[in-house]
Amino acid sequence: MRKLRFFFLAIAAVLSTLQEVRSHGDQPLSKIAVHKAVSDLHAHAFVKASPAILGLKGQYSEWVTLDFSSPNPSIDDWIGVFSPANFSASTCPPETPSTSAPFLCSAPIKYQYANYTSPRYKDAGKGFLNLQLINQRSDFSFALFSGGLSNPKLVAVSNKIAFKNPKAPVYPRLAQGKLWNEMTVTWTSGYDITEATPFVEWGSKGELVRSPAGTLNFNRNSLCGAPARTVGWRDPGFIHTAFLKELWPNTVYTYKVGHRLSNGSSILSQEYQFRASPYPGQNSVQRVVIFGDMGKDEADGSNEYNNFQRGSLNTTKQLIQDLKNIDIVFHIGDICYANGYISQWDQFTAQVEPIASAVPYMIASGNHERDWPGTGSFYGTTDSGGECGVLAQTMFYVPAENKAKFWYSTDYGMFRFCIADTEHDWREGTEQYKFIENCLASVDRQKQPWLIFLAHRVLGYSSASFYVAEGSFEEPMGRESLQKLWQKYKVDIAVYGHVHNYERTCPIYQNICINKEKHYYKGSLNGTIHVVAGGGGASLATFAPVQTKWSIVKDYDYGFVKLTAFDSSNLLFEYKKSRDGKVYDSFRISRDYRDILACAVDSCPSTTLAS
Repeated sequence: MRKLRFFFLAIAAVLSTLQEVRSHGDQPLSKIAVHKAVSDLHAHAFVKASPAILGLKGQYSEWVTLDFSSPNPSIDDWIGVFSPANFSASTCPPETPSTSAPFLCSAPIKYQYANYTSPRYKDAGKGFLNLQLINQRSDFSFALFSGGLSNPKLVAVSNKIAFKNPKAPVYPRLAQGKLWNEMTVTWTSGYDITEATPFVEWGSKGELVRSPAGTLNFNRNSLCGAPARTVGWRDPGFIHTAFLKELWPNTVYTYKVGHRLSNGSSILSQEYQFRASPYPGQNSVQRVVIFGDMGKDEADGSNEYNNFQRGSLNTTKQLIQDLKNIDIVFHIGDICYANGYISQWDQFTAQVEPIASAVPYMIASGNHERDWPGTGSFYGTTDSGGECGVLAQTMFYVPAENKAKFWYSTDYGMFRFCIADTEHDWREGTEQYKFIENCLASVDRQKQPWLIFLAHRVLGYSSASFYVAEGSFEEPMGRESLQKLWQKYKVDIAVYGHVHNYERTCPIYQNICINKEKHYYKGSLNGTIHVVAGGGGASLATFAPVQTKWSIVKDYDYGFVKLTAFDSSNLLFEYKKSRDGKVYDSFRISRDYRDILACAVDSCPSTTLAS
């Protein structure tokens, strides 16, 4: 009986760990009991915000100072940032025709405890906060609440503040188009097409042209559930995408995003620049960064994100510092962990703007972008918070045939990337399986020798605790169908997110290390190297204590992967930590074209002895 009891306790512990790892903690804004909020305004309480007008020099981000006071201070008092500034019941739709609207129906875009920078607040009743705001197409107000997050009582509301031009075009993000010589530019603004026409002004060496942009928008009815349709809803503004075509390879172009108003004048962003992609097969140095699960963080410490996605700002900082040595970025799923709180997508695009405005920022779909019950996702979880893919598909461009099916291929010089969508079925016989095989089979390895497979969930190998608890060492059913494709078409490296750590395998096929080398691979790999690079920023995931023969390197830390192709024969792989940007794992591949053609297990084409 004692053994049986121990067995059930062990199982419970495993399931508890599994749930903890899979949830990665709660979205901080979800901790606020929005519908329990009541008004308890006090005549002697106040919040004062300054400056009143932001962005006077055209900047889209600015720090504000709050001074506040309460006659009945408590350690769980907190400040919420609301945008639009009017968050009263008059803006709340009734939940049903027979009910009245709640006092508060929208979560703040961020919050912070009143004593965060004022440790004597509980005794003195006075405090101050410095908060960073970004331009989000509307005005702002700041509310002081008592009662903690679970029973919020509105004590005081500040004056309203706003950016000089709340509708300004902001946060441009580049992406590869469907052709190698095409770049797309996507940005956000407050301008509907009925009041202004979006465009990109661009060119090289001072010869500028204007290219029109398409505009997308959606409302809460486009989303699938709460909180995205309820307390997490915030108008996303208008998302514009322009296609810059027939680019000259390797040429530096400047660009500005803008809008032509009905009176004939134009609103333009600051000037940005990018370098056009190399011709497919071009033999030159090409540098690629790959990571997953970065999320966003708050420079002002708000939203308690330091306990949720503590590595995010460090990863962003390292990429910005090394940007001159990066040509293209792949963020392979779990983009910002908005989880249905729509305002957080603006925060994320602002955070990565220095990167995404300069090099293509390619994304893949993860569970926190897509999964929602009854919507066609392969997994029936609620991880997207009701977004069901709409935000990821709208906020970023990918060269997919159908953005609801988030799989696509893209070429960059000597690289071919095949990006899978793990939130849709990938198994043999499915539409996605056919795409994956075609992507792998259609590449000319003489011109593009470096074949890379990318996906969010681990379809290959991982020693993560929750996978080992399931007995799979992978996403269940992950590699069973795909490993014969990787082997047949000689995929060099497969990189995944989802598991928030770093791990690298040997060149492997069917659980067997084909090559015992660890750091310098000369000639044929004979298998695929699988890498987990999910330590972009979200809370870390533990490894199981079991040691497998195929796992070469494990690291419980935040970091990202960098691939450098020096030419068609030499590739450098590096794993860098986000805290310092230094290399903590690396290997090289050195080979010729004939090594790619060479037979390996299950990769030899049929032959004949006929003369």
